[in-house]
Amino acid sequence: MLFKTVFLVQVLVFSIFLNCFASEKQPEFAGEFYPADKKSLASTIDGYFEKTDSVFVTDDILALIAPHAGYGYSGPTAAEVYKLIKNRPYKTVVILGTAHRYAFNGFAVSDENYFTTPLGRIPVDKVFAGSLVGQDTDIVFERNAFKGEHSVEVQLPFLQCALSNFEIVPVVCGDVTFDACQKFARILKTVIGNRKDVLIVISTDMYHGYNLKELEDTDQLTLSYLKRLDSQGLYYGLRDEKLQLCGGFGVVTAMMLAKELGYNQLEVLKHTNSALGVIVQNDNNWVVGYSGCVIYRKEEKMILSTPQKQKLLEIARNSIATYLKTGKKPELQESDPVFLQELGAFVTLNQNKQLRGCIGNLTASQELYLTIRDMAIAAAVDDPRFAPLKLAELKDIEIEISVLTPLEKIDSADKIILGRHGVMVRQGFSTGVFLPQVATETGWNKEEFLNRLCQDKAGIRASAWKDKSAQLYIFEAEVFAEKEG
Repeated sequence: MLFKTVFLVQVLVFSIFLNCFASEKQPEFAGEFYPADKKSLASTIDGYFEKTDSVFVTDDILALIAPHAGYGYSGPTAAEVYKLIKNRPYKTVVILGTAHRYAFNGFAVSDENYFTTPLGRIPVDKVFAGSLVGQDTDIVFERNAFKGEHSVEVQLPFLQCALSNFEIVPVVCGDVTFDACQKFARILKTVIGNRKDVLIVISTDMYHGYNLKELEDTDQLTLSYLKRLDSQGLYYGLRDEKLQLCGGFGVVTAMMLAKELGYNQLEVLKHTNSALGVIVQNDNNWVVGYSGCVIYRKEEKMILSTPQKQKLLEIARNSIATYLKTGKKPELQESDPVFLQELGAFVTLNQNKQLRGCIGNLTASQELYLTIRDMAIAAAVDDPRFAPLKLAELKDIEIEISVLTPLEKIDSADKIILGRHGVMVRQGFSTGVFLPQVATETGWNKEEFLNRLCQDKAGIRASAWKDKSAQLYIFEAEVFAEKEG
């Protein structure tokens, strides 16, 4: 009997030990802010992803800013940024939430082992979390900050639908000084080190109040500080209440971290509010602003050397010749770091100074030299405007290559510089693209350029670029041709 009692006590102690060791934060807002049913939740988020219309592309993303309201209100805006990281190899996601109910000073880090949603449980990166705590008195383990707090929890299902095999570092920001934000940013920089698989997610809504006009004015002013990555102006603007972000101190910290790590751009992908929701119609005068933003590194325009240009032109010509002779793409191998970048490119073929074919990709999923190979062959045989090129014609073909910078969404045609910028217009499912050299070659003014882009390339009304429903993107190109050699 004694043995049995001792055994039961040991089992109980061991069970308690395991429960402590495998502590798990259970969801508190499933069924309220988002669906509690696993299938319904996954289907809801996948539906948001399918409806996103952003074509913003960049490989080097440090941080996302996403709203944290109920999914019926802010889910589409959150999806706009989370779709950017879908299937990317991030292994640690630091989530900077904000304290709505638990009042404290500093930054609270979770010491749980897992956070759970209807989609399953997510492990906490205990090593990363432990490396943050103890380096400053403002950074502590504090579970109470996460009780009844939705700002971290509502981000988790989106992460689960976008990423796989990742861990999280949940953080809730309390009331913090500007210096505390700076210290935390520098500590984050140290812990991140040279890792490229760490993502920062800042959870915040914008204006809260009863006036739509005030919402638009306040949010646009707040977003202007974000676009400039002005962390100091944002912090004190929040303190003075001329700006509004309920998770503002997390945004300030992320902006500081971005500058520490050399990330120099913030793009606002979407801005909306609760009164504009098409899923849930606001039934009172209370309105909340939502924005989806991305912080990333924008590289300066690439300058190719003369030997690099000549090599790419050789690849294009030899690829066409090989394909016309054998019907197969040549096997290529290049080691030049520039050629190994994944960049968009167009290859243009001219015959007797007349266009004979032009095919390209605005973005690329393979190395530049392989993109040049494939686009050269496509320009020769797949341009629907022309008959496939014959081998005997190749000697009369002049090849021109355009290597592209990433797309940049603009809010006004005033930002387009003719001869420097290529432009893509998108309205609904219609898209049209002009390379930068089109304006130079035609002599069109900006209105003519955009009218022809809409009408001739996108197949939409000539003046559609003036519509609010139309999206404009610019890019630059390094253009070079065989005649230059």
